[in-house]
Amino acid sequence: APEGLHDFLIERVLPRYVTSGKRAVDLGAGSGALGMRLQALGLEVICLDINEQDFLAPLPFIRLDLNDPHFADRIGVEQFDLVTAVEVIEDLENPIGFLRNIQALLKPDGVAVITTPNVDNLIARMKFLLTGKLRTMDERSNPEHISPIFFDLFVRQFLPRASLRLKEHLHYPPNGYKLTRSHYAWCFQIASWLLRNPCLLGDSHIFILEKGGKR
Repeated sequence: APEGLHDFLIERVLPRYVTSGKRAVDLGAGSGALGMRLQALGLEVICLDINEQDFLAPLPFIRLDLNDPHFADRIGVEQFDLVTAVEVIEDLENPIGFLRNIQALLKPDGVAVITTPNVDNLIARMKFLLTGKLRTMDERSNPEHISPIFFDLFVRQFLPRASLRLKEHLHYPPNGYKLTRSHYAWCFQIASWLLRNPCLLGDSHIFILEKGGKR
């Protein structure tokens, strides 16, 4: 995850949606760093990932392939008040199938917090215009990044097909960029403010989702 993203989620996002004693599942948990911080918030946490050898946290762990179209069935549907997937959906072969599993895992009043690289931001648009390549998705990026998530398609097509709806949209960092050299970033930051499009800032989208909508 981008530096500081976990801090932003723990300090400024999650406390508004969950309280101590609730159940949470962290999808694509990696080392378990976020899971430990969720536990520190007072949540009962289960972690899922395909790479068991990388998991270091003293938390319940289930080895699952998140590309499995029915992975939620192996955990138990409508079990969780919170589902987190931080910088995961872009690594998967079927983002809509992944969202359907998230919908199944959520309790009726639960929320999911999904983050993914912002390929809609102004720097990414400029890179695509000049090179035909997507920022954070090219040959210099994480080779596991295979499914770019575009805001318009995500909200208009993906979420309704998964019976989810957008509760809140944020981006990180909220007022600029961290993956770009500062002497370039401030120029794009000013241009983004002038254009007044909320997707133009931030290196990552943060989507807070709830059950709703139609398949």
